[in-house]
Amino acid sequence: RMGRTVVELFYDVVSPYSWLGFEALCRYQHIWNIDLHFRPAFLSGIMQATGNKPPAMLPKRGEYLLKDVRRMAKYYQVPLRITENSLQHMLTISTLGAMRFLTAADMTEPRYLEPLSREFWLSFWSQHEDISKPDNILAVARKAGLSPDLSQKLLEKISSPEVKNRLKETTEEAMKYGAFGMPAVVAHYNGKPHLFFGSDRIELLGSIIGEKWVGPVPS
Repeated sequence: RMGRTVVELFYDVVSPYSWLGFEALCRYQHIWNIDLHFRPAFLSGIMQATGNKPPAMLPKRGEYLLKDVRRMAKYYQVPLRITENSLQHMLTISTLGAMRFLTAADMTEPRYLEPLSREFWLSFWSQHEDISKPDNILAVARKAGLSPDLSQKLLEKISSPEVKNRLKETTEEAMKYGAFGMPAVVAHYNGKPHLFFGSDRIELLGSIIGEKWVGPVPS
């Protein structure tokens, strides 16, 4: 199909809304005339650089977030399980190692990026695991279908300057497009980038690129 629109998804697995946006875009990549590019980035880096704060830091907003994510998960049909401890989990567990692992996969075996990302979200948001632990990272990789050898190789790469720099560069790139949080979705259309923030703007993205949104779970 000619003239596909390149759509970049900048995400961090610490963000539940990124998971919702990811699943919706994964479904629409088979329906819309788009080329979807997964861009693992680091949300904390964006927050610090832009002076943003996690919604959970504001108690009322945190309360709303729990309800909102619960409703959205049902609507988007994503197995995201929110508990009273989810906000604490989100604020205390670092996803830096996971995002570096995804970056290393992107640099060497990009075909694993989709299943790996999904397994990280499942581990973090459905099983409430501490994905900063190397053993948990390896368990995620195994579930995503990576061989033990490849998983080990990628795990060793997360402390390399190449991987660290690539993650930093991707994070900076998201900010160049105007990102201040995640998910940040950038559609390259009519010769310019269009930034959309959040999982609930994919309908708007569709209208701009001339595609029809038929809900979060297109049949």
